Amino acid sequence: MGDAQNDHEQAARLPEGDVVAVLLGQHGRIKELFGQVKQSGGEARKNAFDELRSLLAVHETAEEMIVRPVSADTAGKAVADARNAEEAEANKVLAQLEKMDVSSAEFESLLERFEQSVLQHAEKEETEEFPAVRAGCSEDQLEKMGRRLLAVEKVAPTHPHPMAAGSPTAQWMTGPFASMVDRVKDALSKS
Repeated sequence: MGDAQNDHEQAARLPEGDVVAVLLGQHGRIKELFGQVKQSGGEARKNAFDELRSLLAVHETAEEMIVRPVSADTAGKAVADARNAEEAEANKVLAQLEKMDVSSAEFESLLERFEQSVLQHAEKEETEEFPAVRAGCSEDQLEKMGRRLLAVEKVAPTHPHPMAAGSPTAQWMTGPFASMVDRVKDALSKS
């Protein structure tokens, strides 16, 4: 798996709005945010982690709702199920991290392990899932999926919800309510 710049370059080579281009761009941003969290301190670290947490929450929710049903058909059910299971586990760890003091040694240790698992997960998406989705869909389908993914992200939960993670059905059933609660919580924390 490449660095953030490589992900952005790969995304730029794909048609604008293509679901894989959108996801690769987000993978690049996630890598950048991990770096910002690790390199900063105090309020800047908290803000970088909050952005990372929010991006991961909406990104994974949208993948489960939009990409996984297609990848189950194109890459196979085992691949889609494995990615959903990884996301469910990541959601639990993200919920733990969210409760920690970002300046603690415990946070740093868990963040390091979490980053490695997220990067491994993204690598599997990029090598096992995305090529199959691109090969199994027309450009129009890929662009439609990209639009749907971005629309879902606008209303997806911004905090981890381990009970729904890893299940597209649970995401569709609980996501809108969880999103409303999360967005109110986010607004109140900034006031």
